[in-house]
Amino acid sequence: MKKLLILGAGTAGTMMLNKLDKRIDKEEWDITIIDKDNTHYYQPGFLFIPFGIYQPSDVVKTRKEFFPKGTNFIMDEVEEINAADKEVILKSGKELSYDLLVIATGTKPVPSETEGLDGPLWYKDIFDFYTFEGATLLAKKLRDWKGGKLVINLAETIIKCPVAPLEFAFLADAYFTEKGIRDKVDIQYVTPLSGAFTKPIATKMLSQLMEEKNIHVVPDFYIEHVDNENKKIVSYDGLEVDFDLLVSIPTNMGSEMVENSNMSDEDDLNFIPTNKHTLQHKEHENIFVIGDATNLPTSKAGSVAHFEGEILIENILDFMNNKPLSANFDGHANCFIETGFGKAALIDFNYTTEPLPGQFPIPILGPMGLLKETRINHMGKLAFKWVYWHMLLTGKSLPVSTNMSMSGKKAPKKEENKEKEEPQQEEVLL
Repeated sequence: MKKLLILGAGTAGTMMLNKLDKRIDKEEWDITIIDKDNTHYYQPGFLFIPFGIYQPSDVVKTRKEFFPKGTNFIMDEVEEINAADKEVILKSGKELSYDLLVIATGTKPVPSETEGLDGPLWYKDIFDFYTFEGATLLAKKLRDWKGGKLVINLAETIIKCPVAPLEFAFLADAYFTEKGIRDKVDIQYVTPLSGAFTKPIATKMLSQLMEEKNIHVVPDFYIEHVDNENKKIVSYDGLEVDFDLLVSIPTNMGSEMVENSNMSDEDDLNFIPTNKHTLQHKEHENIFVIGDATNLPTSKAGSVAHFEGEILIENILDFMNNKPLSANFDGHANCFIETGFGKAALIDFNYTTEPLPGQFPIPILGPMGLLKETRINHMGKLAFKWVYWHMLLTGKSLPVSTNMSMSGKKAPKKEENKEKEEPQQEEVLL
């Protein structure tokens, strides 16, 4: 019997396990999924924990409850992939052979990449919200915080859920307003980008929101180190920003297994060189990559993993049947952007088309507005938690087209004849 290994049982890995379980010939293929523990987090919910919108218990379940019956699940960490011999080596020393490999090992924040970030003030006056621990400890901090300078800082631009730092800023504005201390809180958004955003049409709308909410943007700030003693972040060119409370989005990196396997891309952040249309590894035809583990020039987000999954299942089946890979991923992503006070915006885009205004998912009718603050967008954001647990993880198709549709979108005339350029990964924010 042939062996298919899935590395990683997060969003992308669990989703692919369920899709494959429904579609492959189980008399010919045996599936094993590997991850270090049995805890599954609804990571989009981390954003809401610091503000009391979600409780920690709202975002935690076990991995196994989303696996098909009889799944072979190995709880261990992957140490290395030996692609030449088609073997995966686990930290326990166990070696597993494979005929086909799906890598879904994701990405994680690595605060140690910035000098001083995880120093004496870490989880005292410096927090992240991209981890369960960070989000829950930040919630406790915000409950008692009396105000001061709140600095939200991105260490890098390649991060999972790229709009989340902006959402944090908007939700912080609403949170402190509702507590009656907004006038005592100076919110600064410090970014290595030339502004809060990179895409012109989205920038115009969302930058206006930042101004209306009195959130000051400090652009072109490449953090070099954190001065814990004087409570400052310092850029490579010597610019300093003081803080009373620092909310950091640390450097995001792929699994250490990628480096151990000599598979890292040229950015050296442990993301895997992946064909951006077929999701096949660029050097090994029997390896496919999905989700945050890839180096694709699109968002590292749950919606992207979902759209990739619809493509990947078809290409894996083609590979199994010795056929040319027939499905192509266009970089489709859509993201809700919480803007506070029970409203949210929505963006929908792909490799070549930036976020545009319009209606989604049904032209004219919507009911959701693109690049528009609405309450129904906010309800859609909250409803996604149910969709995530009951549809996305279980491998069901969602009522949204896999490849991006221009239906309902309003493209500026000057864009219609403009030659489309593909963004480089380091330019991708949305």
